[in-house]
Amino acid sequence: MVSIEHGEPHREGLGGRLNWLRAGVLGANDGVVSTAGLVVGVAGATSSASALLTAGIAGLLAGSLSMAAGEYVSVSTQRDSEQAALALERAELALTPDAELAELTGLYEQKGLPPDLAREVAEHLTRNDALAAHAETELGIDPEQLADPWHAAWASFAAFTAGSLLPLLAMVLPPASLRLPITVVAVIGALVLCGWTSARLGQAPVRPAVLRNITGGAIAMIVTYAVGSLLGSVL
Repeated sequence: MVSIEHGEPHREGLGGRLNWLRAGVLGANDGVVSTAGLVVGVAGATSSASALLTAGIAGLLAGSLSMAAGEYVSVSTQRDSEQAALALERAELALTPDAELAELTGLYEQKGLPPDLAREVAEHLTRNDALAAHAETELGIDPEQLADPWHAAWASFAAFTAGSLLPLLAMVLPPASLRLPITVVAVIGALVLCGWTSARLGQAPVRPAVLRNITGGAIAMIVTYAVGSLLGSVL
């Protein structure tokens, strides 16, 4: 007999939490790469600590606010679409309940249930909560767990800010002669951690994810440093 562990997280709820975690890791990774590229580029043009700090803070704020605004708009659009679909489903249930019951029965038959059992399940779920049954089966939506745009915005803001702080502090705190190597080492370490975490959360191979992450970050720093050095010598 297979026992049911009541403490085990529901697969769909766990999947939603993992998606949020992956989004947080990717937001932090964006903060690391974009701010590292910015401060390394400025370091190629000047050794002024105040210029580096100003550029880093400006990049941190611009990036985190942009991420937050983008997530808010994106998740708000998703939520509006979900609410519109639920409103349509609610209207159909009120106007044509028999047709909706037959539709739900057919959907359960498509999932492999025998016709009589599919009908019984559809009737039971309709009596319990018709909208929830149709929303989950037809639309893949849980009416009680719609995406929260403000939660997404704050999470993106926090993740990007956390990622940005590492290259910023690594660049402005050490002595001038050590700024660049310390920043490069710190950024590569952060990229390894972000790549490893995202791969583990997505159950993907770790090594390719880490290598891709390091390569992307290294290219960003090399290009921005070269451009900064060129502009610094010209200007």
